[in-house]
Amino acid sequence: MKPTTLICTALFLVASSCGTQPDDGQDYASQVNLMIGTGGHGHTHPAAMVPHGMIQPGPDTRIDGWDACSGYHYSDSTINGFSHTRLSGTGCADYGDVLLMPTVGKQDIRPMGERSQQMAYASPFSHDDEVAEPGYYAVKLSRYGVQAELTATARAAIHRYTYPAADDAGFVLDLDYSIQYQTNEDMALQVLSDTEICGSKKTVYWAFDQYIYFYAKFSKPFTYRLVTDSAARSEGGEQYAQAKALLQFQTADEEQVLVKVGISAVDIDGARRNVESEIADWDFDGIRAKARAEWNRYLSKIDIETADDDCRKIFYTALYHTALQPQLFSDADGRYRGMDLEVHQGNAEEPVYSAFSLWDTFRAYHPLLTIIDPEQNEAYLRTLLLKAKEGGVLPMWELAGNYTGCMIGYHAASLFADAYAKGSRDFDVQEALLACRRVAEYDTIGIKCPSLVLPHLMPQAKYWKNKVGYVPCDKDGEAVAKALEYAYDDWCIARLADAVGDDSARDRYRAFAAGYRVYFDPSTRFMRGLDSHGNWREPFNPRSSSHRSDDYCEGTAWQWIWFVPHDVDGLIDLMGSKEAFVSKLDSLFTASSELEGKQVSADISGLIGQYAHGNEPSHHITHLYNYVGRPWRTQELVDEVLNTLYANAPDGLSGNEDCGQMSAWYILNAMGFYQVCPGRPVYSIGRPVVDKAVIHLTNGKRFEIVVKNNSRENRYVNRMVLNGKELTTPFFSHDAIIGGGKLELEMSNTPSAKK
Repeated sequence: MKPTTLICTALFLVASSCGTQPDDGQDYASQVNLMIGTGGHGHTHPAAMVPHGMIQPGPDTRIDGWDACSGYHYSDSTINGFSHTRLSGTGCADYGDVLLMPTVGKQDIRPMGERSQQMAYASPFSHDDEVAEPGYYAVKLSRYGVQAELTATARAAIHRYTYPAADDAGFVLDLDYSIQYQTNEDMALQVLSDTEICGSKKTVYWAFDQYIYFYAKFSKPFTYRLVTDSAARSEGGEQYAQAKALLQFQTADEEQVLVKVGISAVDIDGARRNVESEIADWDFDGIRAKARAEWNRYLSKIDIETADDDCRKIFYTALYHTALQPQLFSDADGRYRGMDLEVHQGNAEEPVYSAFSLWDTFRAYHPLLTIIDPEQNEAYLRTLLLKAKEGGVLPMWELAGNYTGCMIGYHAASLFADAYAKGSRDFDVQEALLACRRVAEYDTIGIKCPSLVLPHLMPQAKYWKNKVGYVPCDKDGEAVAKALEYAYDDWCIARLADAVGDDSARDRYRAFAAGYRVYFDPSTRFMRGLDSHGNWREPFNPRSSSHRSDDYCEGTAWQWIWFVPHDVDGLIDLMGSKEAFVSKLDSLFTASSELEGKQVSADISGLIGQYAHGNEPSHHITHLYNYVGRPWRTQELVDEVLNTLYANAPDGLSGNEDCGQMSAWYILNAMGFYQVCPGRPVYSIGRPVVDKAVIHLTNGKRFEIVVKNNSRENRYVNRMVLNGKELTTPFFSHDAIIGGGKLELEMSNTPSAKK
């Protein structure tokens, strides 16, 4: 996902969602490199958190700019402090709440200027002094000579700071700090005792109404000064409200000071109870060990064998990234803030989640969950239905109980259709169908969101699609991309309607699903913008990009022509023949990678020709060769992507990680398969890079992928055997996985003649 403005908070770990994985004592967490994606434009972070955790305590190294989205960038050399909320891999920023920085000496809080990435109290650091592991982060702050360590539970963090001997040690607790200078409203700080402080604020940014409450308890008494006046970041600049607590105390050499911090979107009592219910004492090492155990349970969902250490680390880091979002959003007592921004009393055993990047994650992340953790995926679906009930409509990109109106499509329909098709049905299917139909229609009534968000959440494109059968490019932006995604989502709705026996709805949305055909121009053989008079938009350049303001969405005509996952045969027919389809597909990967336009989208990255793996619309395309009898081309291209666009390095991702989507693509393809069309429970076989994978299913069974003669040179699949029966086409069903069994793939350095 990549919006152009704002983002929000919190979430949770459900130990039961770890399923029936073996407790064999293997330390999977040691194979995770938290720095993958923290460089380049991956926008990941090394914060200490548990799977799906509400709280993400970690280092903040920069304030502003696109590469500040997670608060941390590997190229930086200073740390501003340690905040408690952040998102992973997004293309837009929010959060960076409740920053805590240990200090020794005078506490400098003077403004540094709007262009500065550092606060006045920031400290240099070296990556050589960092330790970043699942559930744990540590660093030496060279300015202060303080060793910082962080770990967490689902809703609370515990910090441990080792100080030098000092008469003027302390902390800066900066409540007005945020990523990308958000607008802070209604800030409040209160010192409860000489070891306790709490506070709250409401921020306006990507999430227009983000509420954050915190409670912090210190192991050492402090004296304090509150800073609540206004200041300007630059001389003569706009005044902004400050809310900082300057805490002071004396320390002996190597003295450790610990801090417990809880957060909540509900109130301060919720934040306090989140701490008290999850961190009863000051046992930092015990909490760290529990966090690592949680990660080992999550990562044990899949065992792999490979002689390539980098491959192993990329794989388990990718699996790690799939558990950073969605995040827990309800407190330990079950209370949460709903889409109506009211506080609701929920069931503590049925937690509510936040941070749904559906434009990205419907493609591979949620399909992966239907395999490795279908119960957790169902919990997300029930949360989405709850949000639709409270807010009036299903979200596209929900954050902190807010509609952001970010991105396009209504891909919750894909999640429901895919889960149902795979027999994962622990949600109200009739309610899901009604919610999906509601979001597919142009109806702005009863939606609880800011007026600025509404036209994005409910764009006029839906009105035109339903009224005249297509989205005119002179009536709404990104018309081609919206229409292609609507056609797919309407196909998903038709599948749901058929499942519950609603023939009328099935037929209506099945007809809409064919709407992609309107945009195909046979003269150029691209999907093009068509205006309300039936004319193609001119001029036309398939390499042209104008970020979020042309007929496509974060892409060009080259990438978007292929988004017909629900009807590949229909797309082939539009091309004229399988041969013509193959010729066009070949051209995608051999065309010049040059992009043109005044504001080329930075999201179009990871290019092979005009294929752009760094952004989601391209993610299914390599597997389309399997549909036209050219499986060796799928194998070649998947091999190229896996081996050139992922790396065991900070700049190891070819684009934004996007809340687990980029990682889920790697996991599935590294094991040898991918789902081209969520909603149709069929997997396409590609080119595995691991020698063996064992998926430990939550039903107690296991599915094995065994790869014979595997090597970097042997990138072609010459023989496919599923449960002892040779496959004649490179496809198999979801039932084959869930039923348990074995897929054997025999590799060779020459393409197979089999199609």
